[in-house]
Amino acid sequence: MVVSTPVPPDRARLDRPALVALLLGVAGVGYRLALTLLTVPAANSDEATFGLAALHIAAGREHPVFLYGQHYMGMAESYLAAPLVALAGPSWPVLRLPLVALYAVFLWLSHRLTRRLYRPWFATFVVGLLVLGTERVVRDQLTVVGGRPEGKPMVLAILLVAVGLAGRRGRWRRPGWRRAATGLAGVLAGAALWSDWLLAPYLAVAGLLLLYALRRKLWGWSGLLLVAGVAVGMAPLAWDNLVAPPGADSLSVLRQLSAGTGPTPPWADRVRGGLLEGVPLATGLCPVTGCARWQEWFGVLYLVLLVAAAGLALVGHRRAVGRPAAVRVRPLAQLALVAGAALTLLSYVRSPPAATDPLANARYLSVVQISLPAVLWPLWLAAAACWRGSVGVVGRLVGAGAAAVLAGLTTTAVVATGLFLATLDAPRADQRRARDLADAVRRTGLREVYGDYWTCNRLTFDTGERVVCAVLDGRLTPGQNRYPPYWRRVERAARPGYVLPVDSPAERRLRHLLGDGADDARLVEVAGYRVYRPPSAVRPWR
Repeated sequence: MVVSTPVPPDRARLDRPALVALLLGVAGVGYRLALTLLTVPAANSDEATFGLAALHIAAGREHPVFLYGQHYMGMAESYLAAPLVALAGPSWPVLRLPLVALYAVFLWLSHRLTRRLYRPWFATFVVGLLVLGTERVVRDQLTVVGGRPEGKPMVLAILLVAVGLAGRRGRWRRPGWRRAATGLAGVLAGAALWSDWLLAPYLAVAGLLLLYALRRKLWGWSGLLLVAGVAVGMAPLAWDNLVAPPGADSLSVLRQLSAGTGPTPPWADRVRGGLLEGVPLATGLCPVTGCARWQEWFGVLYLVLLVAAAGLALVGHRRAVGRPAAVRVRPLAQLALVAGAALTLLSYVRSPPAATDPLANARYLSVVQISLPAVLWPLWLAAAACWRGSVGVVGRLVGAGAAAVLAGLTTTAVVATGLFLATLDAPRADQRRARDLADAVRRTGLREVYGDYWTCNRLTFDTGERVVCAVLDGRLTPGQNRYPPYWRRVERAARPGYVLPVDSPAERRLRHLLGDGADDARLVEVAGYRVYRPPSAVRPWR
């Protein structure tokens, strides 16, 4: 079985595999653009917090480093959306449009890197799989929740820069080009670390590959530009941590989150949740409601493929000794993709949520899409050898099995995407209810209201801050208020309103406090909510 392949030209031609990949990519971007215009998946208050930050940035009111109420999730997506929000006003499609562009960049870079490291038609196949998308996949790509949509293209760009620097072919021979690319890689690495700490495993292996590519150049301008670029990229992170109060810096907050509460589930439960649920969900093989038994097969196979891919990369590295640098760097880049996926998976299964809530937390594995080419390469290589007839009987059997697995993987992804498209009415109905609620609250004349966490910031964004909401918990005491100015404004209101889900603990508590005047205080019932305006503020925490 042949492991190494000829190095493709540095300047990609629009040959037949590239043309097919382009058409597939256009379809994938169009699919996500249509979902964005429909506001699918439905929005929530976490995403609304990023939207409100974009609104504040556009108005010059705030310049946040991290998500309001946190010290570890960067705000790059809010800054990208701010110019559009300034031009068109706050809306969910406007907020999400930059993510469609980021997805297009991710797709293009995935194709370029896969073509450089493997084969043209394999790169086209990878693009075809990345074009598909279940709710779990497109939610990670199209909802403004920080980190992953911009982080994946950054990692791919760093890997491509490292491969180019090591190869020194074409434009990469020019010292000016090499220095500019090195500085850019540093900026991207720093910015990715600021954006989302989940990218740390990939940044580590990409950084090692970059250091290998530079080697002796590290002690010259290239090394200086790399360090300067990293410093520039992570400047917001560094500055905020320098001025943060004790215990509020990013590392302290992340340690607290990692520690969790309660007993740690057994390793077996965490591995099962991470592999059998997390991996298939993150790779688009299951609906968001969970994986059926027959859909969990890829999670078991994933580890086997990682080991096989690592073995092929090591064999390729051994065979590349003494050959040109452009050949030697390829197996190392392949090994970096394998290591990034393995480290990310290990980090995930170490955490309790991998066992306690694998469905909700599978989003933390979305970055393994970066390594999809490395994971699938052993299957493609075996299937291609069988197709050419260059192996014996056993090899042909293995190759036929590999081809069947690739076909099964593709079919499963297509079916899962189709099932998602068949359920678009649910998120669209949820979005309509949120809009109806916002319109109803505005018509009441209320400008300051209390509500629960999953209502407040979404309501505030849907009304363009014409209605400001402060968060209360089920006991009508202060809840998780990410943006303190909203809380202070509602606290100053003489007669704030209350927007509460029908028959929720908070609504029952409010009606108990209002007594016989509860029905008189109720203004409207809409979209599963009741809106109240008591004659005087009800603040039981005072």
